[in-house]
Parts: sequence; structure tokens; C-alpha cells
Amino acid sequence: MIIKEEIFIQKESVESTIDLLIDNLTRLADQTGSELLDFDGLKVDDKSWTVWNWPQGVALLGVYLNYRQTKNEKYFNIVKKWFDDRMDEGAPPKNVNTMAPLLAMAYLYEDTRDSRYLPYLNRWAEWVMYDMIRTDERGLQHTTYGPENVQQLWDDTLMMTVLPLAKIGKLLDRPEYLEEAKYQFLIHVKYLMDKKTGLWYHGWTFEGRHNYAEVFWARGNCWITMAIPLAIEILELPKGDTVREFLEEVLLQQAKMLKKYQSDSGLWHTIIDDPSAYVESSATAGFAYGLLKAVHERYLPAEYREIAFKAIQGLLEQIDENGEVQNVSIGTGMGDSPEFYKSIKRSAMPYGQSLTMLCLTELLKSFC
Repeated sequence: MIIKEEIFIQKESVESTIDLLIDNLTRLADQTGSELLDFDGLKVDDKSWTVWNWPQGVALLGVYLNYRQTKNEKYFNIVKKWFDDRMDEGAPPKNVNTMAPLLAMAYLYEDTRDSRYLPYLNRWAEWVMYDMIRTDERGLQHTTYGPENVQQLWDDTLMMTVLPLAKIGKLLDRPEYLEEAKYQFLIHVKYLMDKKTGLWYHGWTFEGRHNYAEVFWARGNCWITMAIPLAIEILELPKGDTVREFLEEVLLQQAKMLKKYQSDSGLWHTIIDDPSAYVESSATAGFAYGLLKAVHERYLPAEYREIAFKAIQGLLEQIDENGEVQNVSIGTGMGDSPEFYKSIKRSAMPYGQSLTMLCLTELLKSFC
């Protein structure tokens, strides 16, 4: 049992581990092509650092938020160079997942006011607002490089598309973006949050009107644990605001179940309530970050700090000598059975590196 207010690791060790994780992150590459996703002949690289897609978008956010807190110029330069190189190459087609890097770009623009980023921020946010395909009830359809996912809501969308839209709306003074972001959180809660437990399903289809496998996939849930505190912060929702109060309650109900199902190792299983499923590091890191941030911002009671600490202790054991986070599941489509999620292979991935680094970055606040 972790004693309240006791820090279980030295600050210097946290900082050196973060540096090791980021060094490994920036060297990730699928050298053989063995891990490329194949969508009817379209090959998608989720692994390599130099690709503009959602895994790298999540990774960029982690590195840049670390820079904002630590003021380590090395991390600033990593993010800046990534965008410099990708803009030279040219942006990819717009979809839910390729929108993800725009959140880190928005933070970068906020700090630098570099006008090169403005056309991207403006055009991509306008695309979300006015051209992105909607489901029934105006939800954002989770369209990616692969299948169109017609009439489908996925919990990933809040992290990959809605948060960038909200941040850009704040930066560019577009109140309609902010209202759209609030609406998307509400419609996703309506169809993806399980009313009995407070945990979240991976997806919903308006065509079949069901939640597919009806399992509580861990990484999908972690996007919610992260996205709610970030949304409250980005949208600058004051205490007493109706949407903020609602989202805090949604987060609390999920957190209660996370506390219940956390394994003795500190990690969560890839299906949260199924101990026969393997433990998964990227979801655990996302949970640890979201819970700890929510405690620091007083969105959650202090008791969840210990849950986050236990998770981080378990995560530290998943980092090898090269800074590679073990037991990270690869990109995961919509499944129709528990076995689908249990059989997803594991590999070093950008989001596994950055989410682990992000929860350690949040841990640094405990030394203040």
C-alpha cells in the first residue's frame, strides 16, 4: 500500500527515465514492414516516428506537454523538427486519425506564434466543422484510412479529433468550435458509456444500434480518462459550468471501476474486467496520467492519486534497458468478440512510449 504523500521514486530517476523513453520514441521505425496495417492494399504505418498519423500525434502531445512543464529545449526541438519535416513532405489526407497531430501543433503555435502553422490549424479545423462526415445525431463518424466506419462512433475520436478542434477554437477565437467540441463529448457519452458500470465501450453503430463486442477495451477507455481533464482545461470550463460538472461525474464513475479492476501489478488488463486478458501498458499509462492530472486539478478526489501511483510503479517495471515500453498493443480496429481484443499483438509503439512519459511528467508535479 502506498502511503499518502510518499513519493516512491526520486525526481532525478523520473527525469532520466523520461529522457530514455523519448530517445527510444524518436528512433522507432518499422524496418521490415512486418507491422504495416493493410486495408485492402493500402499500407498504413502506425509504428514509425516519421509518419503523420494518430500514434505519432499522441506521441507529439506527450513530448510537447513535457516541454511545457520542464522547459527542456531538447523536447521542444524534437517536436518542432517533426513538424518542419512533415510540412516539407506534405500533409496526408484528412481523417479522424491524421487530425491528431494538430493538437501538438496548436500548442506549438500558441507558444511560438509561428505563422507557418496557421493555415494548417485553420484548414483542418474547418474541415472537421463543415466537411467531416457525420453520423445520425451529428456525431463525428470515425472515418480513417481503412473502412469508412459508416454511422460509427468510436471513443478514440474524442482524443484524436475533438480535442484538437477545441484547442484550435480557443486559439483562433472560434466559439462555434468550442460548442461543437462540447456536443461531441455529450453525444459520445450517450452512446459509448455503459450505464451500469461507467466504463466505456469501444464503439457504437447507428446502423445496427449496438456496441459491437460490448467489452471494456482498456486503451479506448484511457482516451476518455485523458480527454476529459484535457477538455476541461482546454475549454477553460469554470467550476459550476454544467458541461464541466457533467464530465467530472462521467470521469468519477469510470474512475471507480478502474480502482475496482486494477490488477495487483498496478496495470490494467486489455479488457478491463477480464483477468484472462493480458495486462496492457499504454492503457495503464493513459489511466495513470488522466487520474493523476484529474486529482491535481481537483476534478477527482485525492484517493485516486494512490491508484495512479500504483499504476506508475507497475509501468516502471515494463521499461527495458533501451527505454522500450513492453506489453503495448498495436493499433486496434473495432472488434466483435472478446477474443479479438485478447489476440491483438504487442509491440513497441509511439503512444506506448509517450503515454508512459506523459504520466511520469505529471508525476513530476508531485515533487513541487
